[in-house]
Amino acid sequence: MRKIITFICATLICMITHSNVFATISQTVIRTTIESLAEKSGNQKEIMEKGVRQVARLWQDKDGDEEAFKAFCLENYIADPSEKETVFLKISDYMEGIYGNFSAMSVRLDWNVTIDDGQLHPIDRKFAAYSPSSHLSEDFYNNKLAFTIALNFPELSLKEKESLGKDRKAWAYARLGDFFTQRVPSSVMQKRAQISSDADMYIAAYNVYMGHLLNTKGKKIFPEDMILLSHWNLRDEIKANYNKGNTGLEKQRTVYQVMKQIINQDIPLEVINSGAYDWNPYTNTVLKEGKEMKGSPETKERYQKMLNNFNIMQEIDKYTGNTYIDRKFDNDMEVAVDEVTRLFDDFLSAPELKEVGKMISKRLGRKLEAYDIWYDGFKARSNLDETKLNQQTRALYPNAEALEKDLPNILAKLGFSKDRGNYLAEKIGVDPARGSGHALGAVMKGQKSRLRTRIPAGGMDYKGYNIAIHEFGHNVEQTISLYDVDYYMLNGVPNTAFTEALAFVFQKRDLEILGITDNNPEKEAMNVLDKVWSMYEICGVSMLDISVWKWLYSHPDATAEQLRDAVVSLSKEIWNKYYAPVFDVKDETVLAIYSHMIGYPLYLSAYAFGQIIEFQLEGHLQGKDFATEVDRIFSLGRLTPTQWMLEATGERLTVDPMLSAVRKVLQ
Repeated sequence: MRKIITFICATLICMITHSNVFATISQTVIRTTIESLAEKSGNQKEIMEKGVRQVARLWQDKDGDEEAFKAFCLENYIADPSEKETVFLKISDYMEGIYGNFSAMSVRLDWNVTIDDGQLHPIDRKFAAYSPSSHLSEDFYNNKLAFTIALNFPELSLKEKESLGKDRKAWAYARLGDFFTQRVPSSVMQKRAQISSDADMYIAAYNVYMGHLLNTKGKKIFPEDMILLSHWNLRDEIKANYNKGNTGLEKQRTVYQVMKQIINQDIPLEVINSGAYDWNPYTNTVLKEGKEMKGSPETKERYQKMLNNFNIMQEIDKYTGNTYIDRKFDNDMEVAVDEVTRLFDDFLSAPELKEVGKMISKRLGRKLEAYDIWYDGFKARSNLDETKLNQQTRALYPNAEALEKDLPNILAKLGFSKDRGNYLAEKIGVDPARGSGHALGAVMKGQKSRLRTRIPAGGMDYKGYNIAIHEFGHNVEQTISLYDVDYYMLNGVPNTAFTEALAFVFQKRDLEILGITDNNPEKEAMNVLDKVWSMYEICGVSMLDISVWKWLYSHPDATAEQLRDAVVSLSKEIWNKYYAPVFDVKDETVLAIYSHMIGYPLYLSAYAFGQIIEFQLEGHLQGKDFATEVDRIFSLGRLTPTQWMLEATGERLTVDPMLSAVRKVLQ
């Protein structure tokens, strides 16, 4: 989830006058300034005018009066193209150093709360909540560097960007233009960092001690030492128990019961991240040494974290003139939220899903249950003995060092040459994660991207390995799109969905990397069904994420309890619209379990988009050299989604190939 600029958000509209801090530069002064620069700007008059108006929009009383504004523009506008390119390259170099070193500081400050290397102390959390870059934007406005950049490299609209074609320098200029489009006080940005860190730490410590769970008969059915993080590991435990008869079914139902207690917040505080008590999630009773005791329900903590995120985003809204929803989709994803929901609705409404559901029900020999949104039986590994897979991965990767040492070998198995594999692998480090697995990208050449996954004392189990390969895909993207792009300002990908796409492409090949081949003649058909069912699940979760944020903006004074009730209600509403016709069961809340909604608001759509992109990418990669194409495609950098897809695959982003493929399979 790397972002090179934490404050790239929406354009600040002219009418914003929060606390009267924004100066009112008259249209007369703006016009005379533009006229004074008209001859000097030559054929760049349109860009010059954009720059002047952007500076006027961001100018505050403390920056000077109207004469100071005009003098600044006349003195700092760069008309000569050669000088402009020189200045651009210098700014790029300075920005890489600034953001790279801020990133290094943040990695160090987050280290103890992120990496599983000992007991946490409250001081660790305080340092992790500190954002060293929170004053950067304010400093750049105060010293007027921000205005210099905005004047000469103004923000372009999405339509204007997509008219740039393959002019790489113009694209790089446009991405620099995304830097200074709003002006949020450092105190607000620091508060946002603290709230985000608090939510991160909450979900990173939300473990369920499975060995202390009781089934409907009051018996323990999970290994004594099994500890699963919500929601990631709980979901994966459901996936792991298909094709395991009644024992597997009982475990799945028990895990889902745990999920429901988390969602409705009736889960006892005593059993969160603790093995001191036994817990029956069906009756919601807590036992100590066999004796029932009174538990204290969590009640609202989960939803208070969500509300905290909303409240700080509302505060930022005052300075940006739009909503977090707008900033997340229009600015970050560069796809309008209405277009996103239309795409998801088209997919979720496809009649083919009902036929796939019938096929799964027949394979299971029972009616579908809500947690079957995670049905994993189409994958090759679903028919493998996970115990043996665990033995293999634990032997291969007893610790983080072993995995890091093996990265060149993994890349070789994926088709990368020895030299290229070493080049990429030496830029990636592996760390044992305290929470869920994730990938942290480098921000400056010379730094390593970080691969984080859970590695228990007995070595990495298959679930951890599978996540690690997914994160490794992110790391490879992060490395190529930083080290191999032609301009630093183009480093990265259009949005997080595109890095998710390569992560999914890598994850699909996890068994291949282990030397396990699938000779099933129906392999390709099974792969299509698996992708479609996975897309079915994540689209609904994404729709809920968006719906919750829309509800919050309609109810800005909501309490945590009201938010909890709304999330439960909306999850049932979305379930009943898109899933009840397939599952033949109503009012399920399973869509609300995702921890991303707590720690990474509105991120889930990136997974759904990532799966659409992955499907198109896999189709493009067929018959081509995998490593060569991955290198070419991810060195395109941070274009807009449409331009990236056209240059990468020759096609626009669409769900049609996925739906067309599943129709062929069903026929």
